[in-house]
Amino acid sequence: MHADGLRLAPFRGLRYAPERVSSLAAVTSPPYDVVVRPDGVLQLETADPYNIVRLILPQTADPAARHRQAADTLREWESAGVLTRDPQPALYVYEQHKGDVLQRGLIGALRLTPPEDGIVLPHEDVMPEVVEDRAALMRETAANLEPLLLSYRGNGTATGATAVIERTVRGTPLLSTTTEDGFSHRVWSVTDPVELKEIDADLAHRHALIGDGHHRWATYLRLRAEHADRSPWDYGLVLLVDTLRYPLRVHAIHRVLPRLPVADALAGLGGAFRSRTVKGPLPQALAELEATPGNAFLLSGGPDSFHLLDRPALELLDRTIRTDRPPAWRELDATVLHSVLLDEIWRIPDHPSDISYIHSSESAVAQAERMGGSAVLMRATPEETVMELARQGVTMPRKSTSFGPKPASGLVLRTLDDSA
Repeated sequence: MHADGLRLAPFRGLRYAPERVSSLAAVTSPPYDVVVRPDGVLQLETADPYNIVRLILPQTADPAARHRQAADTLREWESAGVLTRDPQPALYVYEQHKGDVLQRGLIGALRLTPPEDGIVLPHEDVMPEVVEDRAALMRETAANLEPLLLSYRGNGTATGATAVIERTVRGTPLLSTTTEDGFSHRVWSVTDPVELKEIDADLAHRHALIGDGHHRWATYLRLRAEHADRSPWDYGLVLLVDTLRYPLRVHAIHRVLPRLPVADALAGLGGAFRSRTVKGPLPQALAELEATPGNAFLLSGGPDSFHLLDRPALELLDRTIRTDRPPAWRELDATVLHSVLLDEIWRIPDHPSDISYIHSSESAVAQAERMGGSAVLMRATPEETVMELARQGVTMPRKSTSFGPKPASGLVLRTLDDSA
C-alpha cells in the first residue's frame, strides 16, 4: 500500500488471562537476549509456571527438542485459556514509566521490507547462529513471541500517531502491572477505523531505526523469504516509538571473556594500550571510564579489580582496522575492541563459549569473577552516531548498543495463524 514508508497493521493479540496467573508481572520477562544466564531463566521459571521465558528460552535435556517444546507449551496454554486472543484486530498503545523515564509507542505487525528499501535501518551486525536459533523457534511456534523495539522521528507534536496515543492513554487500559525492575507497564487497544487510518497516514512516509532486536529482524526477513507472498510472514511484531516525543536511552553492552584471566589480558597488551589501575567501587571506576578521552575500556576481574585501558598505539589502529569504512565507524570503541583487542591482541574467537554479551555492568563483573575471566566494560555510543552510520548503510559491530527501555516480553503476543 505505502511502498515508501512504515505500515503497521492491527492484529488479534494473544494475552495472558489475569485470573489464570499469579500476576501479570510474574509472567513477564526481559527480552530473550537479556536473560542470558541459566539462573536468570530459573528465577523466571519459578516466578510463575506460565512465565513467558518457557516460550522464548525453552529448556530441555535434548537441545533439538527445545523449539518443539515451546510450540507445544504455547498451544497448551492457549487451549487451557491461560492465553486468550483478543476479539478483534488492534494496534496496542504501550506505556512504560519509571521515575523521569516515560516511553509510549505502538505495538503492531509491521510490514517487512528488504534492507535496500531503507525503510527499516539496522545498525548492528548479527550472529548467524543466533538468527538460526530464533528462526527455528518462530517456525515451530508460528508466533512472534516478543516485539522488537524500533524508533522513528515524528514531527515532535501531538499529531497523527502521537495524537492517537495521547488520546488513548486517557482511557482505561487493558492491562497494568509493575515489574521487578520498578517499571510500570500499561497497554491499551486501538480498534477504531478512523484512528487506525490516522496512524497509517502518519507512518506512511516515515522510516525507522532498529533500537533492539537485530537478530529477530534478520529472522523475520529470513522467514518471510521462506513463505509465499501476502502471508502473515510478511509482517513482524514490533514496538514503534517516536523518539522526538519519547527519546530512547542508549546504554552500553559489555563483554565477558570467561577464558581470559585479567592477568593474562594485561600481560598480552605488550604496550599496545596504556593500562592503569583505577579505584572502585564500580560506579567510581565507570565514572573514570566516562571521563577518559579517545578509545577506552574498563577491564575487571571482580568488584575489587579495575584497570583502565586507553591510548591505543596509532600504528596498531592503522594496521588492524579496516579502511573501507567511514571515520565514525573506525573510531567506535566497539570497532577498536573487536578489531584490535579481541582479534589481534587477545585472539578471542567470537563464539558464545568465548564471549558473553551482558547488558548490566554489575552482572558482567560478577560473571567474570565467578568464571575467573575478564569483563570488558564499555561506554554507550551516542544515538547521533548510530543514526549517522545507519543512514550510510554501515553496520556497527554486533552488540554495540542497547536502546531502552526495552519492551517487556509476555504482554502481547502475535500468532501467525490469526493475524495480519
